[in-house]
Amino acid sequence: MSANQGVRKEAPYYYVPDISPHPIRTSASLLMTLLGAALWINHYTTGYILFLTGVACLLASLYSWFGEAIRESEVGLNSKRVDSAYRWSMAWFIFSEVMFFSAFFFTLWYMRSVTTPFLADLDHQNLLWPDFSGTWPNFGPAGVVDTFKTVGPFWLPTINTALLLTSGLTLTIAHHALRASKRGPAIFWLAVTVILGFTFVGCQSYEYMHAYADLNLRFDSGAFGSIFYMLTGFHGFHVILGSVFLTVILIRLIRGHFTADHHFGFEGAAWYWHFVDVVWLGLYLFVYWF
Repeated sequence: MSANQGVRKEAPYYYVPDISPHPIRTSASLLMTLLGAALWINHYTTGYILFLTGVACLLASLYSWFGEAIRESEVGLNSKRVDSAYRWSMAWFIFSEVMFFSAFFFTLWYMRSVTTPFLADLDHQNLLWPDFSGTWPNFGPAGVVDTFKTVGPFWLPTINTALLLTSGLTLTIAHHALRASKRGPAIFWLAVTVILGFTFVGCQSYEYMHAYADLNLRFDSGAFGSIFYMLTGFHGFHVILGSVFLTVILIRLIRGHFTADHHFGFEGAAWYWHFVDVVWLGLYLFVYWF
């Protein structure tokens, strides 16, 4: 066991970092990014420059901040109390994500099972528009929403489901290998997980191109188009974040970080990835099937 690992086990205190510039730098970068995006959307020529500058500053700030946190862990400053704080923080973060996606799933259910049938029971000749039918998806008043087709479960969404479920399995194998101090197999199976994650992103990008070009399904395709892209788009964004998260963990594994009894960074990434898997199963069932 290295000296650093010995310090890590014996640290009896709760490590509190010194005053850090990272929070204010990250906040300023986020403000610059959002301001630039707002200007860009409103066709100001300096908007995209400010947006890209903000993104670059944000990435640099996060790289420095996360790097400092990793160094603190590797030199043994994180005691069991710090480790417990990390675990609770990650658990509450994932809970907030559960609530985030629950709101969109509730919206989908409410529009499909409550609002649309309710409107169909009204005197639509007077209150809505002629020939209204309470079907889902609804194309709205004639001429307002262009005709579109929905995305079925076969075959791309089913392939993506297989990819994510398989990635959950390979990640679990990598975790068990790490707990057994088998670094080589852990690196291999985690690399497979990362490849599967980015493959999912590529397949979803192709699905979006197909939906836009061949099915005429767009973000403004009524309530269905909006909720479809909000749910699948935010999930895809989380898959990208999770894949980047796991890539960082893979690099750390290759560099010799983590041990069989000290690897919360790995575990936190695994929790997040399994959460992404579960959300996709809900999407697959309630968006593509029902």
